[in-house]
Amino acid sequence: MIKHVCNYYTRYFLLETLFENSKFTIFLVIAIVGVAGSLFGYLNWYVAPDSVTEKVKIIANTADGCIAESYDGFSVNIGPCDAKAGDVIVGTYDKKINERAILMNPTG
Repeated sequence: MIKHVCNYYTRYFLLETLFENSKFTIFLVIAIVGVAGSLFGYLNWYVAPDSVTEKVKIIANTADGCIAESYDGFSVNIGPCDAKAGDVIVGTYDKKINERAILMNPTG
């Protein structure tokens, strides 16, 4: 019974402190919105694709699309195409795939 009463008074005190001091409430809301907004912005920047269009050399034409080698030596999937292995074509791919590959294998 005492534990329940302490929790009730603790909650009441926290709510009273939060809503009686309007400067503190405004600061808390701004801080929460700022942190949430910055996390959302960072995640969008990191996850959003960065498309690059350049000449690539086709390695293979598979059912999942053409696998090509970019000029910096990475294998990328450029989607369906009619090229054969060894052809050089213009393809569009996500440049951030290369950065993620480097992060996954820092030794190579």
